Amino acid sequence: MSFIRPEARAALQRWREALIGVAVALVGLSWIAGPGGLLGWLGWAMIPLGAVLVFIGIQRARFRTGGAGPGVVNVDEGQISYFGPLTGGAVAARDLERLTLDPSLRPAHWVLTQPGVPPLYIPVNAEGAEALFDVFSALPGIRTERMLAQLQGGSALPVVIWEKTPSRPPGLPLH
Repeated sequence: MSFIRPEARAALQRWREALIGVAVALVGLSWIAGPGGLLGWLGWAMIPLGAVLVFIGIQRARFRTGGAGPGVVNVDEGQISYFGPLTGGAVAARDLERLTLDPSLRPAHWVLTQPGVPPLYIPVNAEGAEALFDVFSALPGIRTERMLAQLQGGSALPVVIWEKTPSRPPGLPLH
């Protein structure tokens, strides 16, 4: 039996990293203000650690859009798999050529393009899609803040978020 409403539990789950960062920073502040000594010095180190956790937690919370969408995403050793009701497939993260966000589909979809295979369409709210944040963050040269801004509803047309080798003219911006 749970004493927390499901909506409140979902909100806490979405913002869990940021809340942990706030808790770490508050413990650091209490150690500075309270006993001092060695704990005071550790408290000074915990405040920036808490701030970093809050920053990362806010980014992750912005990426999470829920998990009630169609299909299931699985990330295992660099292999991204999607098992959906109508489509599915797998791509290797190291072989990704392009990452596109297509908000014209309902719900919006990540489009992962790999040479030699058809593009993989993954709904942003698929079960387990939050694991894609770590994969996308590891792509060389990706702009995480721009990706999150586009995810929050920046465009009605497909937007190339990242590509390994630019396929556009040099003067044309990526976002």
